Amino acid sequence: MPTIVVDVMPKAELLDPQGKAVAGALARLGNNEITGVRVGKRFELTTDGPVDDATLAEVRRIADDLLSNSVIENVVGVTVVDGATVSTEAGTGETVAP
Repeated sequence: MPTIVVDVMPKAELLDPQGKAVAGALARLGNNEITGVRVGKRFELTTDGPVDDATLAEVRRIADDLLSNSVIENVVGVTVVDGATVSTEAGTGETVAP
C-alpha cells in the first residue's frame, strides 16, 4: 500500500515559539552549531490502490483545506512512498507522481 507524506511548516515570516524552545534546549545541551529550529507537522496518508494524478490532486486539496492553516502554514512537501519508489514535491505547488 502506497503512503503519501504531507509536510506542513509555519510560514517563514511568523514566529515559531516551539522551534525557539527547541533551539534554546539544544543550546543548553551544548549543541551551539544549531542556530535555528522550525517545528512543523507530518501527515502520512495510506491508499489501497496505486497513486495517480487524480489521487495526488485530491491529497493536495486535502492538505491545503484540512491539514494546514493557510493563514499561518504552508504545505512544503508531498512525498509518495511506494516501496522502492519515492517521489517528492518541495513546496513548488506541483506534485510529482512515482
